[in-house]
Amino acid sequence: MNTEWIAVDWGTSHLRAWAMQGDAVLDQAQSVKGMARVDKGGFQAALFELIEGWLSTAPIDVVACGMVGARQGWVEAPYSAVPCEPTPVAPFRVPNTDPRIRAFVVPGLKQTAPPDVMRGEETQIAGFLAAHQNWDGVICLPGTHTKWVQVSAGEVVSFRTFMTGEMFDLLGGQSVLKYSIGEGWEDAAFAEATADALSKPEQLAARLFGLRAADLLQGQDGGVIRARLSGYLIGAELAATRPYWLGQQLAIIGAESLSEVYAKALQQQGAFVETANSTKCTLAGLQQARNLTRQTA
Repeated sequence: MNTEWIAVDWGTSHLRAWAMQGDAVLDQAQSVKGMARVDKGGFQAALFELIEGWLSTAPIDVVACGMVGARQGWVEAPYSAVPCEPTPVAPFRVPNTDPRIRAFVVPGLKQTAPPDVMRGEETQIAGFLAAHQNWDGVICLPGTHTKWVQVSAGEVVSFRTFMTGEMFDLLGGQSVLKYSIGEGWEDAAFAEATADALSKPEQLAARLFGLRAADLLQGQDGGVIRARLSGYLIGAELAATRPYWLGQQLAIIGAESLSEVYAKALQQQGAFVETANSTKCTLAGLQQARNLTRQTA
């Protein structure tokens, strides 16, 4: 296998790596050694567990994005301030690495007012724009911390982050709702809860407890409660982001199942939504970052 370079997506909880030849994937590997599970001096060792078989004696470029560039990461890659291109500067070189690699980390983006930051999503945005020339609109990147990003003339103009995914996990796993939520899903329950939260977001806290009451008094199905919980939280998010998505060209970049949930919620409101594969966008964005590295090396 003739690995030309290595692409890495290194988040808080997971590490993913791809052996690349140009833009073609030769092999891939992943582990649960995300940034939060690696000691400060252990990043290279965690990476080598996945990629050592792809290495040769000649140094290979490793281009990484995500929380690996945070203050607690392998090397801190300072944020670039918006408005700017998704990857406005070349990735930062990691010092003192094994001579078989030249490692680089893509910097994140920051917004001063209102304060906000992103790491990793900027690479997905760069990859999406590489395949969509002259694209203007709003990109939603759903996940633990969902991003809504305004894009114009090839630049990230502004963005907002919502902790919707983390709230869903916390409420379903640590609140009183953990006794009621179950497996399964019901589209009609999700749609109804989303519409309700969009029209009355100020009622969110009461609607959430109503899920527990519906279980206690009516024996509500756990899968229905799961769908309603998701609908209430995403509906409140859509109410807050209405200035972003209303009447705009929309794209969603994320895991397929979650992207589908967001797409359905937006389509209920008459929005036209395009979805894009998050892994493909990440790899295309890392390819863009590698090109910047080679231009400045």
